[in-house]
Amino acid sequence: SSLNKHKARLCAHGGQQQWGVNYWETYAPVVNWISVRFLLIISQLANLETQALDFVLAFPQAELDVPVYMKLPSGIEVAGGQNDAYVIALKSSLYGLKQSSANWHDCLKKGLERRGFSESKTDPCVFMKKGMIILTYVDDCILIANKKEMLDQFIHSLKNGIEKFELTDKGPIDKYLGVEVEKLKGKEFILRQPFLIQRILTAPNVSEGDYNSREVPVIGPLLSRDLKGGKQKHDWSYRSAIGMLGYLENSTRPDISMAVHQCARFNANPMLCHEKAVKYIARYLLTSQDKGIHYKPDHTRGLECYVDADFAGGWSSGNVTNPECVLSCTGYVILYAGCPLTWCSKLQTKIALSTTEAEYIALSQSMREVIPFMNLIVEVGDVFPLNNPKPKFHCKVFKDNCSCIRVAESPKFTPQTKHIVIKYHHFRKHVSD
Repeated sequence: SSLNKHKARLCAHGGQQQWGVNYWETYAPVVNWISVRFLLIISQLANLETQALDFVLAFPQAELDVPVYMKLPSGIEVAGGQNDAYVIALKSSLYGLKQSSANWHDCLKKGLERRGFSESKTDPCVFMKKGMIILTYVDDCILIANKKEMLDQFIHSLKNGIEKFELTDKGPIDKYLGVEVEKLKGKEFILRQPFLIQRILTAPNVSEGDYNSREVPVIGPLLSRDLKGGKQKHDWSYRSAIGMLGYLENSTRPDISMAVHQCARFNANPMLCHEKAVKYIARYLLTSQDKGIHYKPDHTRGLECYVDADFAGGWSSGNVTNPECVLSCTGYVILYAGCPLTWCSKLQTKIALSTTEAEYIALSQSMREVIPFMNLIVEVGDVFPLNNPKPKFHCKVFKDNCSCIRVAESPKFTPQTKHIVIKYHHFRKHVSD
């Protein structure tokens, strides 16, 4: 191993701030993965230019919204040794302040708006102007444009504009948020996370030679609390492993979604069976450390959604006194141009009384992703020509339950469905339209 560089950073103690005195708003959005995948697919289909940017020490580049004072940090001495008699007035945001991320997002947003970009109504981290789109995740950005000259001019403007942004030009996208992007022949590309998988295997100490690999990520009955079972044997952080697995499955490995969802339900009190389940997933990942999603965009296919539900699937394996064991499970995948954009495997929050109701709730949950995304497609269509003439966007939804389809298409309330409140009927107008 070698030392690349020494790095030090002065941080403020945000835990000592008081709301309404030295901070107000703290929320800052981050880009949705569905937007990232969609625009990567569009860049391949339309042969667009891509670029990655990283702002250097982003937070101190933003101005403070309210005055903030801090004690002198250790190592700085005032003449006479009266350190307690002085405080420092900050000129800009520091890492550690509660509002730093919000200040930085506002600073970057204003800088982009000065250069003619407008914020997407669907995703506040997507900024657009004719011929160019920018995605922001704190200080990491993806640029997509019709021409390389547009990208070069924009980067020059950031460096030499009134803000004098400090940034690193990382060239064409080959990595974003820890995800490797490998361009293949034609319009194909692969998203993978081999380094994250290596960290996941290290957490439960799973390595080749010590364990047999597995061909599928999960096997056997659904997990339950298993309070009478064995306690966790080995001293490794179950929650850390689940956190890494959750990021992996949400980014590049939908094949482990259902297995990870099962394990994540028991973060509060993992037992031996849950520990074994995590190790089982890790042994499955042993066989595919270098694998990810292989995208093959097909311009003849548009927006599609496949959705299904498992009605009270945990009843046979769960504790019958626990209401969670009768909750149904939702699963769906949304595709554009034949490529998966987002996917989900999760328990429903409401107890469904029939297979029809479980399927209808699953359909409603998937439509909460589909309907806003259709708006994003329309917005992107104004920036890059997705089709000529401009199409009217629809989404083809696949459902395997006839009763659920009838409920979705019918304006009537029946005695069996009238208790399904409005939050599960929000998409019916879109069906009739």
